[in-house]
Amino acid sequence: MCLIVFAYDCHPNYRLILVANRDEYFRRPTEKAHFWETHPWVLAGRDLEMLGTWMGITRSGRLAALTNFRDPSLLLTDPKSRGALVSNFLCLNEPPIGYLRNVNSYQGSYNPFNLIVGDPSCLLYYSQQTAETLELKPGIYGLSNHLLDTSWPKVSESKQKLARYIESRPTIETDPLFDILLDEEKANDRDLPNTGIDYELEKLLSSIFIRGTVYGTRSSTVLLIARNNLVTFREKSFSPGQKSFVEVVHEFEVADLGCK
Repeated sequence: MCLIVFAYDCHPNYRLILVANRDEYFRRPTEKAHFWETHPWVLAGRDLEMLGTWMGITRSGRLAALTNFRDPSLLLTDPKSRGALVSNFLCLNEPPIGYLRNVNSYQGSYNPFNLIVGDPSCLLYYSQQTAETLELKPGIYGLSNHLLDTSWPKVSESKQKLARYIESRPTIETDPLFDILLDEEKANDRDLPNTGIDYELEKLLSSIFIRGTVYGTRSSTVLLIARNNLVTFREKSFSPGQKSFVEVVHEFEVADLGCK
């Protein structure tokens, strides 16, 4: 994922309200979100090149999501696939805090990343750049290709839009959440981050939704976990340069799990 914005444990009727965009090269083969044949409890899209994923949830309520940390100077010559960090958590039954301790012990094998893991009652954030794990408190968070809540324009804007929408609204609809993810407005030059890439690419990547023909927003996802444990997972997948999409929707109930 390249943008994840979520309200965690701060709404009377929802444990989690999450919206996310995955930005990637269109040539990279991908499966849309589905329950995996090899691990039927895992609901996630799948990268068919390395067989990992960027975001998913299980029938028992375990969830994970990942963003890349953008700094070309830190890239490795032969890294492991970061998508495995998400898929391994979803496929295994290791407690979240123990899983992140293990990740920390071998994090140098991967290109820079941010990782969120947990369940509806507890979310943990890990940054490879700080090698620290943070247990998230109730609130609204945003994560792109830097550290959690870095005030990039796309992060700040999407957090504000999410906060405005869910305020004093007992029932959350998914369509207005997708509207947040479709914003193509680019940041002003003075507000662009400096991540070590050229100006034209930095400008392109500054919008919430990136519409391109080679690289861009491949999918948008809305994930709701209600306090009655009903999960709504809705994903829209986009073709290069097109406004049309293919949509999948899944709903199921999870057990009321705590953080281990």
